[in-house]
Amino acid sequence: MSKIISVNAGSSSLKFQLFEMDDETVITSGVIERIGLEDSIFTIKYNGEKDVTTLPIENHKVAVQLLLDTLIKKEIVKDLDEIKGVGHRVVQGGAYFDQSVIIDDDVVAKIDELKSLAPLHNPAHLTGYYAFKEAIPNAGAVAVFDTAFHQTLEPKSYIYPIPYKYYVENKVRKYGAHGTSHFYVSSRCREMMGNPKHSRIIVAHLGAGGSLTAVKDGKSINTSMGFTPLAGIMMGTRSGDVDPSVIDYLIEEVGLDMKEVIKMLNKESGLLGVSGVSSDFRDVQEAAANGNERAQLALDIFFRRVIAYIGRYFIALGGVDAICFTAGIGENSFFARKEICNLLAEALGIEIDDDANVNGKGDRLISTPNSKVKVYVIPTNEELVIARDTKRLLNL
Repeated sequence: MSKIISVNAGSSSLKFQLFEMDDETVITSGVIERIGLEDSIFTIKYNGEKDVTTLPIENHKVAVQLLLDTLIKKEIVKDLDEIKGVGHRVVQGGAYFDQSVIIDDDVVAKIDELKSLAPLHNPAHLTGYYAFKEAIPNAGAVAVFDTAFHQTLEPKSYIYPIPYKYYVENKVRKYGAHGTSHFYVSSRCREMMGNPKHSRIIVAHLGAGGSLTAVKDGKSINTSMGFTPLAGIMMGTRSGDVDPSVIDYLIEEVGLDMKEVIKMLNKESGLLGVSGVSSDFRDVQEAAANGNERAQLALDIFFRRVIAYIGRYFIALGGVDAICFTAGIGENSFFARKEICNLLAEALGIEIDDDANVNGKGDRLISTPNSKVKVYVIPTNEELVIARDTKRLLNL
């Protein structure tokens, strides 16, 4: 019986799922939020119940110890040595890593070196790694990189048309993100299609953060996020693609400094910035339904930015066999799926089965037999990918 815990340490959060890997069942899962504040929130699900506790949690080390103490207290595990592996999600692996790896000093050094490419994430991942290493030193540790799946991109897809020296000397290039999700969803889609030898799939990972990826024969050939997760489609608070001259204009004409502009593009833009209502798609949709014109504009921009990338990847793939919706909006909003597919209907011959779209659950086909492109909803499961890679690399 081998237990593995999948960990996603954010700047102020710690998400986790504990698996029994013999049958890949989830034993327990949860999240610790607002780490560093007096009113941190610890949520844990076990045996069909959910416990929520508010308490001060000083840092990630304290958060990890609280989690492990709770596993013992609730008798989820009798001994921490039952946990044989810890799989850590790492946002940025740069060009160093095209697959998951066992964490050693060299891997730690490279993750740290890449922190400038993911300043909110990579340092937090290392903090989580050290905290678990200290608490359960006998467990092996594996890093699973969001960028690894996109290392199959060719230079023509990841090189920016700026002076080449910045790529050579400073590693400025497209890296992408959400790779673990795109890998899982595209792999599951191929299974649902009968594992064809050749496949052309577009995965739409739509949530508070969002990205689209073109997957040909199981390999990522292009993705919408870029040097950082700021690029690509419009998101909850991120702008996505904008003319870089906007930045200079806001600095010169409005008087903002560079840090203020980048913060604005990351934290105050997207659905929130346009609608003025919320970064949450559900709130914006409700406001639009109640006649809020800016909220409706935000939705219109969001949908059109998504279909623009679908169109771009349709060309890159030489056609498309399947489009997959996943993540918070993609999995849960039948409205968003319907609106996007309606905009694609004439060009791609897509026809949606309204009952499957609205009332279905879990992995499912939501297009009709007449649709020229299959459309799927596939809930993502990054934690399971992390656990599987951890088991494989540690030979558990």
